[in-house]
Amino acid sequence: MQVAQDKVVVIHYSVHAQDTLLDSSLDGEPLRIICGHQQLIEGLETALIGHQAGDTFSVEVEADKAYGHRHENLMQAVPLDMFGDVEVKPGMQFRATTDDGEQSVIVLDITDDEVIVDGNHPLAGMDLTFDVEILEVRDATAEELSHGHVHSHGSCSNHKDSDDSGCCGNCH
Repeated sequence: MQVAQDKVVVIHYSVHAQDTLLDSSLDGEPLRIICGHQQLIEGLETALIGHQAGDTFSVEVEADKAYGHRHENLMQAVPLDMFGDVEVKPGMQFRATTDDGEQSVIVLDITDDEVIVDGNHPLAGMDLTFDVEILEVRDATAEELSHGHVHSHGSCSNHKDSDDSGCCGNCH
């Protein structure tokens, strides 16, 4: 069976930028997605199409098909006192309320009275190289499609937020 729209795809991957390993599933659980539901960056999802279980390949994904280009207007200085009693350090991540809704920001620097934050994704502006092994391809169940995510072993019991029924809060 080939990877296509509404197929569950299970992969192991590693991702590099400029020869630096950024992330890998090889020492943990494989990634499970429903193809065509924007659960992966565009360039990687497109590269999966047409492959099947057992395939291994590498793909280079340019920044515009990954996490986009950096936008300098997403960097700004905010008053240190906005953080209250929190001891702010470079590298910390926060959720910020903006005119466009909630977004994650990373603390870049701290001065005596300001915190410099960056709202760009940490991988924005980077071309990425993925090494992929496709472990499984199958039809998504009607329940998985309606819930919008893959169920392991027939239920949502793999989610941390599961209730007594073994189903995550997204499934009701």
